[in-house]
Amino acid sequence: MRRVVRQSKFRHVFGQAVKNDQCYDDIRVSRVTWDSSFCAVNPRFVAIIIEASGGGAFLVLPLHKTGRIDKSYPTVCGHTGPVLDIDWCPHNDQVIASGSEDCTVMVWQIPENGLTLSLTEPVVILEGHSKRVGIVAWHPTARNVLLSAGCDNAIIIWNVGTGEALINLDDMHSDMIYNVSWNRNGSLICTASKDKKVRVIDPRKQEIVAEKEKAHEGARPMRAIFLADGNVFTTGFSRMSERQLALWNPKNMQEPIALHEMDTSNGVLLPFYDPDTSIIYLCGKGDSSIRYFEITDESPYVHYLNTFSSKEPQRGMGYMPKRGLDVNKCEIARFFKLHERKCEPIIMTVPRKSDLFQDDLYPDTAGPEAALEAEEWFEGKNADPILISLKHGYIPGKNRDLKVVKKNILDSKPTANKKCDLINIPKKTTDTTSVQNEAKLDEILKEIKSIKDTICNQDERISKLEQQMAKIAA
Repeated sequence: MRRVVRQSKFRHVFGQAVKNDQCYDDIRVSRVTWDSSFCAVNPRFVAIIIEASGGGAFLVLPLHKTGRIDKSYPTVCGHTGPVLDIDWCPHNDQVIASGSEDCTVMVWQIPENGLTLSLTEPVVILEGHSKRVGIVAWHPTARNVLLSAGCDNAIIIWNVGTGEALINLDDMHSDMIYNVSWNRNGSLICTASKDKKVRVIDPRKQEIVAEKEKAHEGARPMRAIFLADGNVFTTGFSRMSERQLALWNPKNMQEPIALHEMDTSNGVLLPFYDPDTSIIYLCGKGDSSIRYFEITDESPYVHYLNTFSSKEPQRGMGYMPKRGLDVNKCEIARFFKLHERKCEPIIMTVPRKSDLFQDDLYPDTAGPEAALEAEEWFEGKNADPILISLKHGYIPGKNRDLKVVKKNILDSKPTANKKCDLINIPKKTTDTTSVQNEAKLDEILKEIKSIKDTICNQDERISKLEQQMAKIAA
């Protein structure tokens, strides 16, 4: 007897949008034409890229701050061009990185209870790209390691703790990079590019381990992500502009393990993956649905589960890490759907009759503790994520502040002549010049801060005037 229906505990997963009063309302979601998710979430905060005149900004809201968000609510507004991508640090819930059209990456420390004033000063500015930076992605297991990719077709891996670019992969991509994904232990990355290639790269050896030409034959953007077992999952378009999804084994990229065609919509499919349950959620930009699939090791390997549908199209999507979910309600995923003027949480649950902890739904998951220090990873060490149990729910610990210790180039290369000169100079003069320099530096920093504050104030004024205009027009 052949089993007609495949057994799966996730067959009845259903999605539900929260009530209106639990949404984040009156947010001017960014209109910039870029295919990132525009939203990043962790167990404390939701961050959303917004429209900002005279630069780039994003909102950071504590999860409980639902309802209407005041126009004058403080923003993170240090970039001089639109923000294109944001990513929360997996090892510190108060640290977020942002990439922008101004060619820089900035790393920010958010106060424990959220913002009370607009934040204009990042902890560190990472400069190295010659064109806009559209992708930022933290290393999954090593502390303070951040990857950025720009429209200069380069990938840079930074040690945020020292503010240095330690790996620069600038000759591997001949065309624009659509996305970059780390594998489970952060030893490899996979990329999807405009040249229709999917590449698997060892960043420390700076070599391409595997690549597939024309993974999807269509001209529209692709996405590629690593799964927990080392396989690569891609979304893209066929030559007839049908949306496709495919599963690849990096050891043999000739033929896909599975290839499915879905529909003929033209929105880019953003994949969100849960390694604990092996479920992939596909959210199309401009779609009004979320499709979800289970990945198994039995044919056809990618099994369609269900679709969550709504009326409004999505402008972007945030995805909560597992440790931020409510285990008492059997919640297995939570999305933050961006509309034109609001952010709406969507909760995915597996219906269960029992109120007890469902350990089959919640295997141990990646916790907030880093398995490696940045230096260890750059020296060649690998480590899997440190897992935690969700049996009694996740209690956020105290995050330590991100400290950046910039290496002084002068200290690392002392020359004999310099030392002699310093000995001959009377101590008093060196003291006075350093005091003068410090005073001058303080003056410049104060001026920069006041200019940035003025820009933020003007932003608020512009939005108030826009409101008045809208009222008059109405």
